[in-house]
Amino acid sequence: MTFRIGLAALLCASAVGAVSTAWAAPPMPMDAKTLEAKFDTLIDPAEMGGWLKLLAAEPNHVGSVHDKTNAEWIAVQLKSWGWDAKIETFEVLYPTPISEALELVAGPGAPFKATLTEAPIPGDQATYTKDALPAYVAFQGDGDVTAPLVYVNYGMPEDYLALERMGVSVKGKIAIARYGGGWRGLKPLLAQMHGAVGSIIYSDPKDDGYATDDVYPKGAARPKQGFQRGSVADMPIYPGDPLTPGIGATKDAKRLERKDAPVILKIPCLPISYGDAQVLLTSLGGPVAPANFRGSLPITYHVGGSPAGGQVHLAVKSDWSMKTLYDVVATLKGSEAPNDWIVRGNHHDGWVMGASDPLSGQTALLAEAKAFGALLKTGWKPKRTIVYTSWDGEEPGLLGSTEWAETHADELKAKAIVYINTDGNGRGFFRAEGSHAFQHFINEVSADVKDPQTGVSVRDRARARLAVTFAEAGGGGSGRGSADPATRAAAKDPSKDLPIGALGSGSDYSAFLQHLGLPSIDFGYGGEGESGGVYHSLYDDYQHHSTFVDPGFVYDATLAKTVGRAVMRLADADLPVQRYGDFADTVAGYLEEVKSLADTKRDEARTQAKLIGTNAYALAADPTKPYVAPTPLVASPPMNFSALETAVAKLKTSAAAFDAALAAKGAVLNKAQKVKLDGVVRPLDQMLLRPEGLPGRPWYMNMVYAPGRFTGYGAKTLPGVREALEERRFDDAQKYVGLTGQALDAYAVELDKATAIINGG
Repeated sequence: MTFRIGLAALLCASAVGAVSTAWAAPPMPMDAKTLEAKFDTLIDPAEMGGWLKLLAAEPNHVGSVHDKTNAEWIAVQLKSWGWDAKIETFEVLYPTPISEALELVAGPGAPFKATLTEAPIPGDQATYTKDALPAYVAFQGDGDVTAPLVYVNYGMPEDYLALERMGVSVKGKIAIARYGGGWRGLKPLLAQMHGAVGSIIYSDPKDDGYATDDVYPKGAARPKQGFQRGSVADMPIYPGDPLTPGIGATKDAKRLERKDAPVILKIPCLPISYGDAQVLLTSLGGPVAPANFRGSLPITYHVGGSPAGGQVHLAVKSDWSMKTLYDVVATLKGSEAPNDWIVRGNHHDGWVMGASDPLSGQTALLAEAKAFGALLKTGWKPKRTIVYTSWDGEEPGLLGSTEWAETHADELKAKAIVYINTDGNGRGFFRAEGSHAFQHFINEVSADVKDPQTGVSVRDRARARLAVTFAEAGGGGSGRGSADPATRAAAKDPSKDLPIGALGSGSDYSAFLQHLGLPSIDFGYGGEGESGGVYHSLYDDYQHHSTFVDPGFVYDATLAKTVGRAVMRLADADLPVQRYGDFADTVAGYLEEVKSLADTKRDEARTQAKLIGTNAYALAADPTKPYVAPTPLVASPPMNFSALETAVAKLKTSAAAFDAALAAKGAVLNKAQKVKLDGVVRPLDQMLLRPEGLPGRPWYMNMVYAPGRFTGYGAKTLPGVREALEERRFDDAQKYVGLTGQALDAYAVELDKATAIINGG
């Protein structure tokens, strides 16, 4: 059953149920700070812990009994707190395992059969194994193959280049990769692209096992027989239901044949534990692995490829039937601008119990919703409509959010101001990524939230961490944003805003930002509580989360206070909160990066050609080891960035004019001007879309923000240009210089219209 949450649905009594007369209390004047202080008192960490224990009591994967039960429970709670709440369903392709096998059939250690289930651990009282999925990755390609094994490190593009230089190929073989270094789905995809007939992914203890901490339950790290489930759908082409790209997966939707869905892989794939991986890797011969290929298992890592190495039998058979998604959608109707929507979401499905991922974020959403319900009883009403969503099917491919966004695309593009997302959460430092026009707003929100461990604002604590990181690195910094001058400056100067990161993929904002062109923000805390060791495993349960990730649920509560503030401020703001100069400055920085990248690619080709010409690679190689000369790089032609340079210059001028006009005259705008201004600003980010989409993946239409084709979760900014340069597709790069410039030009034109309204036009 489906429904649209338009104005008629908001007023539909059958969707709402009975409303208590308590909601008719006379309005009580309450300024913003008083309101937010009251909101904070309504957030109860102990209650959130109780919700987490209930929601994480049983496996929550799509199609499970408890996943549906949780959705129904969430909807009931939201209704009881005064929200118009209902469940919207979609029918999607979601495979589940029928049978699996992984055996070492030849080589040292054979015969050996891998353990493809996780057993309860003594001391972990919360573990519930009934109905838990075995070792499985969704949207792999079923198959039954026996072939030699090759170790490909993290299975990223640079690892295949290293293997090529060693004379090792995965063609006709089974590739075994360790988790890390890039998104899970790229590992079997790249193996498939290089001719492998099967793929295995294991969790090396160097990355999230005993090399990082004591193993669970003594510590937070992954135990010997723990493994990471997940999706390997080729989501950088498009997320959501594989059979209905671009349209909602309603019952009567036109669907592709499964064989024609490009996001479903062709080769079988399984995840395994490092306990089992050690046996398989020990069986390998061939060259000793390079230093950066070596994990923390007590073995000598070899890459395989020799006749004496291990032979593996891999078989996966799946039930490829349709499953029902249960999205919960709840609404508080705006008192002044009901057709302006603030949309906020978190998903409720997990791979097993999913306590940290995603239910820690789900309890924050519930705490916010309950607090808003209590504020309604005092007479507060949001000026704009607030829409709270609890998504299903995020884990296998952002299914619930994408199908809902595609179904309601026209209405969302007409009404939504912003989408605010959360996912898993933990103890530690504040972080935010999103649309950069909201950067100053995010800084204002985080400056008013108290860190529960230190008593300072969460923004101040995040700034201190940056400053220490830079200092300990000798000023060089490390990690995301370390080379950004704005980040360096903000780390030292409390008067400057902390830059936010760009959004790639990995959670439910993708359809809103990258397909519909709706501004999006993703909030979270972490860096101290450790959930990576049980990520997507049986052991991501209430006991692990409450012991190691967020004891006392204080950061889950802090997340609720943070997002609640953002939602209230956006719902009640009289003027746009966006500061477009931040967006323009950020895009200008991205332009400098891609121009530098073009120079780097040109230099790489010239340097390599010179080294090949002087036989330097052969002379530098160890004569006793296999060696293959590198494939010559395509030479870089001259690039003309003038279209982008002109567009960015115009954008900066238009953004500065808007920000200055709003600061000077916003307070004196009359109601008619505000309504007119809202009509221009609300759809502004849709100007960043181009109908051509990105090369080879037209679903992604945003010319500024996208997930990388070969990074998965990682963001690529100015993606049409940047990725084409990285992959030496220089014709595409030049084409997207023009298309991206056109998008930014259109954005600047609309900004100028908004400025004219402020100035009395």
